[in-house]
Amino acid sequence: MRIGLVTYKPEKVEGYDLHVYYSKWTDGQAFPAAKGMQNDVTVLCDAKAIREDPSLVAMSNTGPALRKNRRSNLAFDFVCPTHPAYRAKALNYIEGLSQENILGVTLNLYHFPDQEYCVCSRCVEKWKQSGLSWTQWRAQTVTELLQEAKERIKGTFAVEIYPDPVLAKERYGLDLDAIGDLVDYFHVPLSSRDYLTNYWTIMLARDFAASLKKPVVVELSAEMPTDEKLEALLKTVAYISRHKLDAVLLLVHDSENARQVCRYAVNNNDLRDWLEKYDFGEMNRIIDGWTKQY
Repeated sequence: MRIGLVTYKPEKVEGYDLHVYYSKWTDGQAFPAAKGMQNDVTVLCDAKAIREDPSLVAMSNTGPALRKNRRSNLAFDFVCPTHPAYRAKALNYIEGLSQENILGVTLNLYHFPDQEYCVCSRCVEKWKQSGLSWTQWRAQTVTELLQEAKERIKGTFAVEIYPDPVLAKERYGLDLDAIGDLVDYFHVPLSSRDYLTNYWTIMLARDFAASLKKPVVVELSAEMPTDEKLEALLKTVAYISRHKLDAVLLLVHDSENARQVCRYAVNNNDLRDWLEKYDFGEMNRIIDGWTKQY
């Protein structure tokens, strides 16, 4: 199993095998490609674009797909997935990244906001013309967008998926079997402020590793300055390393944050003893690699 990073800065850190850089953010900021890295692009969440043109927003019968619409409990502001001009803009940005010397592209938030979206006049008309059920039409819409993106991407193609292994298709339009035919791997973010309670993380990682037909990469939050939280994080990585994962990615603020994780693991004899006692060989192997650099 590889160990890697997800970062907001285009910098690699010694001791990590895979580096993912957020090149386009949910607030609308977009940056030049991070060369030699996997570039992660937020496709359909763009708070800036929606502020400038409110007609972009996805709609439901209870209002727009905005964070301020408390009826929906959304974390981000979503563009309608069928808006032609915005789709073209997003795809052109993805194509531009692929013209650089990058490892590949990961797409996130490229789908519908939730089950009741989008009921704008354009989406309703396209749905009726399709002759498909609501669920099937939305899944087809998302899959077609990913197919278009794949044609423009050079290198490794991956997608993030919401951590819902049961209702992903009904809620977000994620046909995981169809998407599996397009991607090189799935990226599953299991974000949390801490992993002091970690059974849900282990359960979801195991479910996705067992059910998806392409390799699975799991992302955990590592912006955790306290020793207690770092220890819980590393023990969670140890538990999920027992399942068939291609990699575990740690989301960090910057390179120093990533090095902090390594130094804590290398210098914590009690943690190393715990890993040895309970036979977490893969996690011990990772930390042994870190000892050569930290």
